[in-house]
Amino acid sequence: MRELSVSEEVPDEVVALVREARRVVVLTGAGISAESGVPTFREVQTGLWERFSAEELATVEAYENDPALVWTWYRWRQALIAAVEPNAGHRALALWQQRLADVDGGWLAVSTQNVDDLHERAGADVLGHLHGRIAAHRCADCGEPDELPPPEFDGFTAPPEPVDPPFCTHCEEGLMRPDIVWFGEMLPASDFDASSAAIRAADLVLAVGTSGMVQPAASLPLLGLERGVPIIEVNPQETELTDLVDFAIRGPSGEVLPQLLQAAGIAGRR
Repeated sequence: MRELSVSEEVPDEVVALVREARRVVVLTGAGISAESGVPTFREVQTGLWERFSAEELATVEAYENDPALVWTWYRWRQALIAAVEPNAGHRALALWQQRLADVDGGWLAVSTQNVDDLHERAGADVLGHLHGRIAAHRCADCGEPDELPPPEFDGFTAPPEPVDPPFCTHCEEGLMRPDIVWFGEMLPASDFDASSAAIRAADLVLAVGTSGMVQPAASLPLLGLERGVPIIEVNPQETELTDLVDFAIRGPSGEVLPQLLQAAGIAGRR
């Protein structure tokens, strides 16, 4: 493994990997969205939730014990996400995806652990939302999805009091919940299987802004490792994946990814 700083010139071997790759999988985590102003999942809680850790709120048991408290936390985070914009890292991946789509047999698959829609708003198609989507909702009892209006909260100010979740319009008995994966729940099989298949077909894998701690999503890069596929990590800090990757580039993805594309001649290419 070779560790690099964003202030260093991109090594020729990394430039060559990015330039020559035709089938790319990018696995993204909380770090890329944090650069847009989305607090990472484990950052300190405020307001109504200052007595709780994120882990304490992200369970079925927490929702059943206090639906209003958990529901309001997620709706508030949804409002916060809606108030921020994709950053240069998101836009770089969307551009790379578009460029590879113009190459015969080329593709770039984005698989994310993030529940936001910042990749899509930057113009990228997302193959897998491994932990669900915060803007989608389903019934906690019957499981049916339902469309809800955007939250009315100010995303930058914690609500003064909890708000009860609405009832399901299908069964009319269950309460609505965010369609995300809580601790103890299974990942959406279709998203995980599609991401796994893409990695098995890839000739380059990037792990961007992910700690490599949350399983089973953290195991996905190992599928590439088994096949000898080059893996590049982009993260300001060392992670659980660092010792396994071929190159670890230290720096924010909003700086590193545009730099990589520019060095490889992808940015600005028509």
